[in-house]
Amino acid sequence: MPTALLSVYDKSGVADLAKSLADLGWSLVSSGGTAKAIADAGVEVTDVVEWTGVPAILGHRVVTLHPKVHGGILADPTDAEHQADMDAYGITPIDLVVANLYPFGADTSNFQHGAGPASKVDMIDIGGPAMVRAAAKNHAFVGVLVDPGDYDGVVAELNADGALSEATRRRLARDAFAHTAEYDAAIVTWFDESETVDDDAAAAEILPESIHLSLEKAQHLRYGENPHQEGARYRQVGATSWWDSMTQHGGKELSYLNVFDTEAAWRLVHRFDEPAVVVVKHANPCGVAVGDDIGAAYVAANACDPVSAFGGIVAANRTVTKEMAEPLSSVFTEVVIAPDFEPDALEILTAKKNLRVMSASAPSALPFDMRPVDGGLLVQQPDVVAGRHDGWSVVTEAQPTDAQWRDMDFAWQVCAAVSSNAIVYAKDGQAFGIGAGQQNRLDSARIAAGRADGRAAGGACASDAFFPFADGLEAAVGAGVSCVIQPGGSVRDDEVIAAANQHGVVMVFTGQRHFRH
Repeated sequence: MPTALLSVYDKSGVADLAKSLADLGWSLVSSGGTAKAIADAGVEVTDVVEWTGVPAILGHRVVTLHPKVHGGILADPTDAEHQADMDAYGITPIDLVVANLYPFGADTSNFQHGAGPASKVDMIDIGGPAMVRAAAKNHAFVGVLVDPGDYDGVVAELNADGALSEATRRRLARDAFAHTAEYDAAIVTWFDESETVDDDAAAAEILPESIHLSLEKAQHLRYGENPHQEGARYRQVGATSWWDSMTQHGGKELSYLNVFDTEAAWRLVHRFDEPAVVVVKHANPCGVAVGDDIGAAYVAANACDPVSAFGGIVAANRTVTKEMAEPLSSVFTEVVIAPDFEPDALEILTAKKNLRVMSASAPSALPFDMRPVDGGLLVQQPDVVAGRHDGWSVVTEAQPTDAQWRDMDFAWQVCAAVSSNAIVYAKDGQAFGIGAGQQNRLDSARIAAGRADGRAAGGACASDAFFPFADGLEAAVGAGVSCVIQPGGSVRDDEVIAAANQHGVVMVFTGQRHFRH
């Protein structure tokens, strides 16, 4: 008679699984709440305490850590020495382990452990991972189930074939090791996030010595960066994401670049408190504007560079109104994302066959910024873009007016989201010229000037890094701007400041650059 050991935190479907196994002639062993759930369903089950002859001890920390449990799981039935040990110590082989782990990282306020609420340490499961790993190691002879979603398939295979195939046991073992890896990663992350140290040098260490990521496939994508590439979105196990709560109201399945560009647009639009709209193309904003209402903000954002906006991503930080939807519907757009949509606006936009219409919550802060390199990852803190503060200094004879401060602050926020070398010309809460991703700053300044076409006259120029020569500033002056914001720090700062003074242009140094590659 085959034997199954069941000990689960997530009891979804476990009683039905136990009944199905019992109907197939399996003997069932279980513990604690799992045993109670099975018995309450009218299925005969042996408590693990009776199985081992040892009660749960140490406040329930030791229950299944016993040779009769682990010997039964790890035994090789083809090994004579194993068989001799089992006979000597009265160990019964276990053919199937059904186990999943305490939800480490989840809210434990309602989880009782012993006489009171569970602590984080209480939620570190020991017996469960030991059983799961043991069964997965011995997958040549033992099946292991960690996901209730696999129960029906296993029962169907047992009904049809009387046993699990080698391929099934191997697949389940792989999932089991992934389950314990996810669990351990969550615990390591908790240690990193909750560590308190007295040593100032250690406290200043922002990046941990090791990073343990556990990712699960969350969304299949139409294709990767190009149609011949497969693509998927993965999420960190246990993490919350606006992508997972997002509602897509219409349009085709998302592609890799749709996700990448939408993320960029959604993060940038949330930098603004006023009604704002961002248009992104190939990860760079090609239109940004704030306005008295979201409809006016869209019209202004699209006006920045309507040629590049064709096929772009539109993000709004307010409910989309009919007044925004009507002009947007006449422009070919890949994605429009907003917190919500008025019914009339939703009707207009979902009538566009291929337009992906999405409502979503605000994005959360990222713990790290990561990029792949050969053999690993480049990791850094996320770039936080501060608005006007005491670290900004006016370095020219001319002093900024309130309107110029507003223009510079707006242009600075936009510029930090543009690929380097980045130049942005803006005025009155509207970007008019964006130069992105050039190998030299002068070309970016000229491209931005061409796109602005005189519309930024009297406005601001933002540069994500210092002007190495005065020629970039001269290009901005040629575009008609009255003020410039840049980090400063060039060996030729004096020359650039002198050029600004010569033209009567205000210049502010922020002391912080925002390269974005």
